[in-house]
Amino acid sequence: MIVLPLVGLLERVSWSTLLSDLSAHDAYVALRLSLETSLGALAIALVLGLPLAWILARRRFPGRSVLRGLVTLPMVLPPVVGGIALLYAFGRRGLAGQLIYNLTGWRFVFNTSGAILAEAFVSMPFLIVTAEAAFRSMDRRGEEAAATLGAGPAYRFRRVTLPAVAPALAAGAALTWARALGEFGATITFAGNLPGSTQTTPLLIYLDIESGHEATALALSLVLLAVSLGVLVGLRDRWLGNP
Repeated sequence: MIVLPLVGLLERVSWSTLLSDLSAHDAYVALRLSLETSLGALAIALVLGLPLAWILARRRFPGRSVLRGLVTLPMVLPPVVGGIALLYAFGRRGLAGQLIYNLTGWRFVFNTSGAILAEAFVSMPFLIVTAEAAFRSMDRRGEEAAATLGAGPAYRFRRVTLPAVAPALAAGAALTWARALGEFGATITFAGNLPGSTQTTPLLIYLDIESGHEATALALSLVLLAVSLGVLVGLRDRWLGNP
């Protein structure tokens, strides 16, 4: 049930024209845009998600469980619903989007920044969940020893905490990037499907399938499949341990 669809995809790929399909202008632009937007989404996730994960792991306050549920909700929320929610928050007439547009003239909809925002929305929970688990489970004796020697909170976090959780953070970052790279529903709903601006690889695959350009769609699908499999295989030892 899981392997057969993948075998079917591999069986239909036109291996003889694979390189030319991937080097076509539209495919190249979409792949480059996907790389840029997914890295942008990862940067947002690190800047916003890492402090939030630390707070959820180390601080007790009323409503912590509700906050944890809200920030991880995009993991199970249908992506198209996430895109609609983003429209009402950051669209030109959204809660924050209207204010931003009136002050700066900047809009997220039909803009590359909107694609980055949509990808960050759906992928950030993967980083938060992984980082929170790492902060919770780490041995804190190093932090306590540093504190007794007079190290401040910022120094302890930079020199003791971050190195201790670095492997888990790397795993969470890889998952977050892979999820952002394959994002479709929220992106097309919130940012649109504009070539060169918001048309990332999953969106071009959808368009190519709809327009009958199956060879390019399959070649791009193969790239995303290889990246996703590479991330999971690379993280296997961390999750399951060496056999």
